[in-house]
Amino acid sequence: MLRPRWLGMLALCLVVAGVFAWLGQWQLGRALATPAAEETSSESVVPIDDVIAPGEGLLDTDEGQRVEVTGTFVADDFIVVSSRYNDDVEGYWITAQLRRDDTAEPTSIAVALGWTADAAAASAAATALETQADADPDATVTVTGRLIADEGPSLPTGGDPLELTTMSPVSLLGRWHDVDALNVYRPYLVSDTAFAGLAQIDSPAPESGTSVNWLNIFYAVEWAVFAGFAFYLWYRLAKDAWEKELEELAEGADAAS
Repeated sequence: MLRPRWLGMLALCLVVAGVFAWLGQWQLGRALATPAAEETSSESVVPIDDVIAPGEGLLDTDEGQRVEVTGTFVADDFIVVSSRYNDDVEGYWITAQLRRDDTAEPTSIAVALGWTADAAAASAAATALETQADADPDATVTVTGRLIADEGPSLPTGGDPLELTTMSPVSLLGRWHDVDALNVYRPYLVSDTAFAGLAQIDSPAPESGTSVNWLNIFYAVEWAVFAGFAFYLWYRLAKDAWEKELEELAEGADAAS
């Protein structure tokens, strides 16, 4: 193994093993990488038409996407939804029907406007918003917020049969006015800005933890095995040459005797 020929072979094996180790590290880096575009795409405000159309379901990849919608609030459709939590504190959301003013057909989206821990304050805020919308029914507002999937209808838990405890555009649609031939978005919008003196709704960006690609991890392990095999091959070839020399010496000794 210390002969120049085998030392040269060892140097070659070191180069080959180094290349394999680099490839394994590269595959491992790809396996644990989280694309930067996925981390930040939900935080870029885009027109809602770029994400979803009325009646469509919200894809998992679009959950929490920030969008912008312009329209007018329908005065009679400010509805309180209970069992809403902000920082683990139970309270109420005030919701609204936002009627878009830039579509050929009537189109609306449910919007969560703000939160309060007090039932009386929630009712007062809804009344104030209704009065404001009645006073200026054509007032245009642009709402920026996150798209969230419908939570689904729920049965009331208290004594009020009309109480809503989940944020469901389907349930709200049954309470809205002027809904003939109305196109409605299946997800709802959580406003970034609170209205009527309410608290802003806690709506953090969707988590995008490090993604693990197991196929790349498998490839990284393969490259590590290849690197080890390069040294084993050098050892095996040197040993075979040594054993061959021993056999030749033994044969020479037998012939001499």
